[in-house]
Amino acid sequence: MSSPLEAYIRELRDIRSSGAAVKETAYYGPLAALFNAVGKMLSPKIRCIINITNRGAGFPGGGLFTPDQLQRASEAKPPLGLNPARGVIEVKGTGDDAWVTADSEQGSRYWKKYRQVLVTNYRDFVLVGQDANGNPVKLEAYRLAKDEPDFWAAAVHPQKVAEAHGARFVEYLQRVMLHAAQLAAPEDVAWFLASYAREAKARIEGTRLSALATIRRALEETLGVTFRDRRGDHFFQSTFVQTLFYGIFSAWVLWSKQYPPTDQKTHFDWRTAAYYLRVPILRKLFNEVADPGPLNALTLSEVLDWAGNTLNRVDRASFFTKFEEGHAVQYFYEPFLEAFDPELRKELDVWYTPPAAVRYMVTRVDTVLRKELRIDDGLADPRVYVLDPCCGTGAYLIEVLERIATTLQERGGDALLSNDLKQAVMERVFGFEILPAPFVVSHLQLGLLLQNLGVPLSEKKMSAWGCISPMPSPDGRLREASNSISCFQS
Repeated sequence: MSSPLEAYIRELRDIRSSGAAVKETAYYGPLAALFNAVGKMLSPKIRCIINITNRGAGFPGGGLFTPDQLQRASEAKPPLGLNPARGVIEVKGTGDDAWVTADSEQGSRYWKKYRQVLVTNYRDFVLVGQDANGNPVKLEAYRLAKDEPDFWAAAVHPQKVAEAHGARFVEYLQRVMLHAAQLAAPEDVAWFLASYAREAKARIEGTRLSALATIRRALEETLGVTFRDRRGDHFFQSTFVQTLFYGIFSAWVLWSKQYPPTDQKTHFDWRTAAYYLRVPILRKLFNEVADPGPLNALTLSEVLDWAGNTLNRVDRASFFTKFEEGHAVQYFYEPFLEAFDPELRKELDVWYTPPAAVRYMVTRVDTVLRKELRIDDGLADPRVYVLDPCCGTGAYLIEVLERIATTLQERGGDALLSNDLKQAVMERVFGFEILPAPFVVSHLQLGLLLQNLGVPLSEKKMSAWGCISPMPSPDGRLREASNSISCFQS
C-alpha cells in the first residue's frame, strides 16, 4: 500500500498528464484525499471538506472538521455549521507563491474569521495562526520542492518523493490538524515535542558536523565519551536533539513555577532556557543554539520556536495535575522517548515507575537499615552507600536524598543539613546511566532538589560530576565506556 504522500503525488501527476487540468481546482480531489488519509490517523479523526460555504469572509478552498461537527445520518436537514474546528485551507495553483498568498488581503480575511489558515500551492504548505498576543503569525511551513518546475519534475517519481519526505511531511500535517486543539495530556505534549525533535534531527543529519563541533566537544567532556565513526556521529546527533528538546521542556517546567497558570500575559521563550537550567552543559547548549552563529544555517531555532509555541498553548493547570508536585521533569521522559524513539525505549528498558512505588521502596530500605541492621539513622548514616545501577532521570536518587534530608532535619535541624547532605551527594550516593538525556535530567533534578533544600552545589562542583556513558558497539548497540565514573562522585 502506498503512503498518503505517494498517492497524492501520483494523482497530481496523472491529472496533469491529461492536459485538461485547471491549474488550481483540478487537483482538489487528491489534496482532500491526502488530508483525509492523514486525518484518519488522529484521535479524534479530522475530516477535510473542500469548497465550504461563505461564512462572511469568502469561499475558502476547504475546511478541517472534527467528528462532532458532522451531522448525524438521521437528521433530515443539516444545521448551520460551526467554523471548521481545525481551521480552513486556502489553495492556489502550483505556480503561485504560498508565502505571498499568506500575506494577501484574502489570506488576512480568512485569518480574521477562522484564526487558522493553511495556505498551499500543492507543493508548499504554510500554516498561519496567532501568536501569544492574538496577532497573525506564520507558525510552521513545509516545502516539497523549491519551485514549480522542480515539483513537477519530482512528481514523475512519486515513490522517491515519498521516500524523501514521507514521515516528516505526514507529521507536519498532523501537527497542523492538531494545532488548534487544546493540549493538556502529557502524551499529547510528548508527541508534539518528539515530532519537532525528529524534524530537528532530520535537519542536522547529513550536514557538516563542524557546525556542531563546539557542542559535540562539550557533550563528550561532560559525558566522558568520544563519539567515533559513523555510528558515533548518529548517536551524537540523537543525544544532542534529545537533550535539546528535553531541556526546553525542563526549562518550561521551571518557568511555570515562576509564572503560574493564572498569569495569562507572560509567555515562555525557549531563548531564556539557559537562565532556568542549572546544569552547565544545558546552559552551554542553549547559549550556542540561541546565538546566530555557525548553527544558524541548520535553522534549528525555527523548530525550537515551534516547540515553544506549542508549550505556550498547553493548559498548564490540567497538565501539571497529571504529576505529583515537582515530578513533571522526572516522569515526562518516558512518554517523550516513547514518542521520539519507541525502539530505543524498548531496547534500553525505559519504563515509568510510579512515585508511590519509588517512595515505598526507598522507605522500606530505610526501615530495614534501622530495624534489622540497627543503623539508627538509616540512609542518613554516613556508613551507608547507595547505588542506583540505572538511575534514569533520578527518581530513586531524589527520593533517597529527600529521606536523608528528613532524617537530618529531625535529628538536628538545619545546622546539620547543609554539610551532611552535601557530603552524601558528593561521596556516597551514586547513580549510573547509559542514556545521556536522562543523565542530564538527573543532574538538573538533583541540583534543583538541593537548591530547594537550601544547600545548592556550586556550578564548579556540578560540572565535575560524571557518569557511566554510552558508546556505540560494533553491532550498533550501546556498551559502557571503559573510563566511566560515577554520576555523583566528586
